[in-house]
Amino acid sequence: MAVAMASWTSGLHSNRSSWTLKSSEPRFANGVFTKGSIAFQTKCFCLLQSRRWCSSTMKSIPRASSATSVQEDGSNGETDTIPTPIVIIDQDSDEDATVVEITFGDRLGALLDTMNALKNLGLNVVKANVFLDSSGKHNRFSITRADTGRKVDDPELLEAIRLTIISNLIEYHPESSAQLAMGAAFGVVPPKQEVDVDVATHISIRDDGPDRSLLYVETADRPGLLVDLVKIITDINVAVGSGEFDTEGLLAKTKFHVSYRGKALIKPLQQVISNSLRYFLRRPTTEEASF
Repeated sequence: MAVAMASWTSGLHSNRSSWTLKSSEPRFANGVFTKGSIAFQTKCFCLLQSRRWCSSTMKSIPRASSATSVQEDGSNGETDTIPTPIVIIDQDSDEDATVVEITFGDRLGALLDTMNALKNLGLNVVKANVFLDSSGKHNRFSITRADTGRKVDDPELLEAIRLTIISNLIEYHPESSAQLAMGAAFGVVPPKQEVDVDVATHISIRDDGPDRSLLYVETADRPGLLVDLVKIITDINVAVGSGEFDTEGLLAKTKFHVSYRGKALIKPLQQVISNSLRYFLRRPTTEEASF
């Protein structure tokens, strides 16, 4: 049963209880991800009008120290095929916690370093389990906020969780760096090939009952993508509910439950969202990039 997390709503038309987000866009300084502060102030999620959010404090994501060496060519000395790293953040399957799943073939250990890093973000790992199938070893654990005991409903904190996990994955498995888009940002070896965002981007919206629609977005991954997607959608006064954010190698695949004033999106509004996301995600032209 899909249970919606606290709605990521925007604009002056929402009457749902939510929060105000005032923060800066996620940034990297010397390879370390930093994030701004969250202010719980009003009953609506009021994003700032400018494209850049105001920042009050900055917090570094903890990174575990690496115990693995990497050769000059970026490999770890293994000759077998390197599996595709997958990180899934699931807000649908558990009404009380955010479920995270990490898969990297059969190479992952107990991930105690990752759990400790998440605890340093003010989170609790309430349960964890490991299971095997044909795709490899899956490490799954449930996360709640330490201050409230509830699931994570802040898009910036969800992005911080994602980048913390990927950062630690690269630290302990340097061979994954070339398999992840984040390898270009803070990895040992960047990906050998870049994904053409215009080719990789796919967007679809369909009704999921009378009260909400289901939005799918697949595109080239990069730091801060989850926060940016939520902002683009909520800037159109569309509420974002529960969903799932998957990092699969160089790609990000997202699923959001969305609604407008408590109803499923009508076709014209679906087209507006699709066009806005495509415009935002597209590869910039030379002229635009030069300014």
